[in-house]
This record gives sequence, structure tokens and C-alpha cells, in this order.
Amino acid sequence: MSNGARAARRSVAALAGFLVVAGLQLAVVLAILWAVLWLLPSAFALRVGVPLSIATVGALGYATWRALHTRLRIPAGVAVTRADAPKLWELVDKASEAAGVSAPDGVTVVADATAVLGERTRALGFVGGRRDLYLGLPLLMVWDPDRLRAVVTHELAHSSPRLSRWAPLAYRGRVAVGRVVPRISRRNPAGVVLRAYAGYYRRVDAPFSRAQELAADRIAGEHAGVKPAVAALRDLPALAGMQQLFHAEYLGPGWQAGYVPDDVFGGLLRVFAARAADLTRLRGQEPEPSGPWDTHPPMAERLAALAASSEPIASPAAPDPAASPASSVASASSAAASASSAAASASSAAASASPAASAVTEEQASRDPSGAEESKEEAELPEAPVEELVPHLPKLGLALQEVAFPTGARTVVGWDQCLSVARTSEMEREAEAALATLSRAAGTPVTGPAQVLDLVADGRLRTAAGTLFPQGTPEETTTRIVELLGLMIALAALRSGVVRWRHSWTGAAEVVGEDGAYLNLAELAAAAADPVTVGEVRAYLDKIGVDLAAPAGGGGPARARVLGGLVNLSADGERTDLLITDLGLYLVPGLPRGRTPEAKRRLTRAAAEGVPASVVPGEAAPEGNATPEGKGAPEREAASSGNSDIGRFVAFADVAAVTTLPGRRRGWVLGLRSGGNLTLRPALDADELPGGWSAWGDAVAFLAGTR
Repeated sequence: MSNGARAARRSVAALAGFLVVAGLQLAVVLAILWAVLWLLPSAFALRVGVPLSIATVGALGYATWRALHTRLRIPAGVAVTRADAPKLWELVDKASEAAGVSAPDGVTVVADATAVLGERTRALGFVGGRRDLYLGLPLLMVWDPDRLRAVVTHELAHSSPRLSRWAPLAYRGRVAVGRVVPRISRRNPAGVVLRAYAGYYRRVDAPFSRAQELAADRIAGEHAGVKPAVAALRDLPALAGMQQLFHAEYLGPGWQAGYVPDDVFGGLLRVFAARAADLTRLRGQEPEPSGPWDTHPPMAERLAALAASSEPIASPAAPDPAASPASSVASASSAAASASSAAASASSAAASASPAASAVTEEQASRDPSGAEESKEEAELPEAPVEELVPHLPKLGLALQEVAFPTGARTVVGWDQCLSVARTSEMEREAEAALATLSRAAGTPVTGPAQVLDLVADGRLRTAAGTLFPQGTPEETTTRIVELLGLMIALAALRSGVVRWRHSWTGAAEVVGEDGAYLNLAELAAAAADPVTVGEVRAYLDKIGVDLAAPAGGGGPARARVLGGLVNLSADGERTDLLITDLGLYLVPGLPRGRTPEAKRRLTRAAAEGVPASVVPGEAAPEGNATPEGKGAPEREAASSGNSDIGRFVAFADVAAVTTLPGRRRGWVLGLRSGGNLTLRPALDADELPGGWSAWGDAVAFLAGTR
């Protein structure tokens, strides 16, 4: 028997151990219970023992089932049938044949830059089910068929029996356990033993899991060619990193402000084309492990193993990894050029990536002549013909946008307007929080830029800043004052229509005059910080048309960015769910016991929409359907218990103190500036959205350190 076969059998045996441990746990508890009852009088033991045994087995059995059961999360996407994309399915079929497995039951195009084979297994993977291949639209937009062939073959080869006939079961079980164990609640009485056994299982399975990953790489290299396989290995985490940047800098802020661009993936395509240098940098980085259940060996080890494998004759179109940035830009240019004719009405932002690359080149040349030549060389590379694996790809992108980023109550606008509103909304949120804090420090209402300049003129702004930052040096206090004044002046100029945003797909946006001229707001803010020259600044602003009393635009209420969520807490004795945001806490009346999954879905939808920072009782709750990551988004449902789900927002600025209560079930008392306290405790069935307790710990530490 080969080493791989022995390792596979050990892995499967260790997997079966979960079921054995679960059964033994029930047996041991029953044995202890009956040993205690045996010491009691027989008549009493008979009357009490049977019902108690049934209750114990039922409770522990249910807890064990909860610990070992979880639903497979199915990402939002658009199914692509064989009739829709016969060439793509032909690629998948040949990859399946090379891996020695059956073709997947379906192919779904999703929003993330990923390639995953999902299987709906049961009994910890011992029973297989429907298999679906999830392919990210970004891969279809910028990759050539050889790289797609490599990554699809790798995913299918995870279940290849070439290492052992036990290998498919071992892989299914590993994936199932990796989903189940991290989700076992700390309050689950059956979870302690199962988590401990999971550590043993991971150690037993680790050698074979690494061997399977390297074998999948080798099969991909044999079928698609070593060079495309290497390029795909380097590109996949790089594209995922660029997509995260795209969500954080471009899509997310507008989404939080209540706007969505008319062509999400067209903007992503332009970021890929404009940021070739960033892609190159990301390709050279070692990707971080996704967690303790990540089965992938280090990138260097995988690349070395591929290089050592015998390379068959590669396709002439196989890209050289060293030239991958250029080929990615060329592929992006080609895909975006076809978008203009197929979806011109809704895809104006991505009508042509080649002009976008040229515009980026010109902008970089004006700012950094040393880098202009390299960018121009990449932009002018000839475009190689790319096989059309998915016909009408731009239309597929628009269909996917409706599923992954449904507009709901958001306003659909062009990219330029979306980015402008998003940046202004961020500044409005920052200004609102700063003015509230400044008002308390100054002892008088400060509602806008005009009042801030008034405080400068009579010297009270520096006094208030010294109160807020007592440990700061005079230079640090001056810096904070100048930053505040810069924010206020920029907001007043934007509200007055004197300046506008100029956006770039390669860097940060900047505020410029309406005619595009550069406006030195930093100098104006520095002059405005001096009581001697603040009058001159005020006169200059009035001269160029800046109205310091101009109201905020109609972009809707400021929205707080959600950092995490907790389900099933007690707030002053009432069952409550909680969202932790960057501006405060959003409390929603909770659902009755036994409805935790529903409560988590409701809170996830609420988190996706973003919380208005001015939520008050009676205000209509926001609506929406999805997050920028493609998850479901909020439609607020009324709790069937009779509680309204209209939330209560407690701003951090309104919290005067925080006290942590001792005990096994810790609690927290928030002292409010308006008087009274808010006491929070976790219920016995408390749960969290991903990162919820971590975000709560950070919030408590922030409040404790600043109050």
C-alpha cells in the first residue's frame, strides 16, 4: 500500500472518530446518571431515572446534532447552463476527465474573484451530494482560457482518486469539519469534547491534506500546463486582494451612503486595468492562511513542486507569469471593449478599458514622469484574441449585479456621481461627530463651519481642543485644529458648489475647483486656525463664493459603518440584538428563544444596509437587499413577538462611562450623558455575527480608554 493510501485511510478513520466520540459522550453521561440512580431506592430510581435519562439523552443528543450540523452557505450568483456557455462547459468537462472525477452538476458565476467546488454533503461528508462549481466573474473578465483551465482542474482534482480511493471521502470530510468546528458555540455542552477531538483530527489529517493540495496542483499543471498553473496560483490571491481594495475604496462608501453605480463590474474592470502595478506587487506576496483549517501549503512550496514536475507541451497561448500584469491589462482591455457594444445603456463606465488605461497613463505621466513610460508600454501591448468561453459576458455581469448587489432603496447613478456622493457623505459623518464633541467641550452649540470659525476668532477653539486632548503638546493640538478646519472649509466649499471631487482609478480622490484648478485648502485651514488671520480667510471664502452657512446636501442621513453584531443579549432586562458600528451601538428588539437563526439573518440584513446614525424611535427603518460582498441585505421585519424592530441608536459620544460587571456571565453598564444607565448582558443562547465579540471588545476598550 502506498504512503498516500495509508495517509488517506488514517484521515478517514480520524473523521469517523467524530461520530464515535459523539456516541461515547452520550454513553458516558448515561452511565454516570445510572450509577447515581443505582444508589437510590429502586422505586424512586425507577420513577425518576427513566424520564431523567430520556431528558438527558434528548438534550445532549440535540446539542451534539447542533454541534455537528451546519448548512452549506450558497453564494449569490447566476447559473450558467450548457446551452448558455457550451465552450465553458467543454473546458469543465475536459478538466473533470483529467482529474478523474465526474463533471459538476452545475456552474454558477459569482461576484468574488474565486473558484470553488461546493458539495452539499451530509453526516460530516460521509454522504456526498450535489456538486456545483462557483466561478468568479472577475476571473472570466481578465483571465485567458489556460488559467481558467488550470484553476478549474485544481478545484476538481481535490476529489481525485489518484492518491487513493479514500481520497474523495477524506476531502469531503475535511471540508465539512472545517465548516462545522469553528461554528460550535462555546455554550454548547457537547462542544468541549468535540473541539478537543478536532485538534487531534487536524494533526492526523494534515499530512494527507497537504499531499492532496500538491497533487491537485500537479494535475492542473499536467492538464493546463505548468506556466498557466503557476500564473493562476499567483493571480488568484492578487485579484482577490484588488477586489477587496475595490470594495473598500470605491463601492463600499457609496453603498453605505445609499447609492449604487450603474455598472459595478465595469468599475472593477477599470481598477484591474489601471492598477497593474498594484497587481504585480500583490502577486509577489505570500497569501495569509485563511485559518487553522486552511489546507494549502505555503505558496513557495507549491511553486517549487510545480516547477519540479514534468511539464507537458504547453499551449502557445499560455502566458508567462513574469508577463502576467501586462496580459491581465490586455485581457481587461479586450473584455471591456466588447462591453460597450453589448451593454452600452448600462455599462458606460466600462465601455472600454483601453481608453481607461490611456487616461491613467496620462495622469501618471503628469504626476510621475519616471513611471509614465512603463505604464504606456503596458497599455500599448497588442491584444491577443481571447476565446469567448461565456458569450455576452457584459450582460452576464449586469445580471449578476442584480443578484449580488440589488439596489433596493438605493439610488442608481453613474460611477462619478456615486464616488462624489460617497466621499462627501464620509466627510459629513466625520463632521457631525466632530461638531457634537466640540459642542460639549465648548459648552455651546456648534452646528457648522461658521460657528467653528467664530470659536477660532474669540480663542475658544484652542481652549476646547485642549480640553479634549489634555495630554497633547501645543503642536499636536494645532495639528488637530487645522485638520478640523480643513474638513469644515472643504465641506462648505462642496455644499456651495465652488469645488468638486476629481476621482482617479489609481489613487485617492481630491477636491479641485469647478474648473479643475487646484485649491490649496491646507493653507486656508492653517491661516484660519490663527485668530489674527481668520477674518481674512473668511473674507476670501466669501469672495470666491463659499457660503459657510450652506446646508448639507440631500444625500440622506449619515450612516454608521457596521463592525460586528451580537444576537440574544439582555438590555436592561429586555431581549435585544446589537450592531456595533464606528459611531455607536444600534439595539434592535430581539426575537423569542429558539429563533436564533432567524435573528442572525435579520441582523445580517440590517448590518448590510448600514445604520442611520440618527435613528430614533418611530423613524422608518432602512430597506435594501444585499451587501457589497453579495450577502443578503436588510429588509427590516417586525418581530412576531410583537416587538417592533425599529432600533435605538446609542452614539459613543453620548456614553459618559463604561463599567464591566464581574462574574461568569459578564455584563457591561454604560453610563449615558443624558442620565441613567444601559446594562447589557449576554443571554444563555447568545450568538454573534462573524467578528461580533471581537468588535464588542474593541468598542468596550475604546470607551474605557476615552471616558
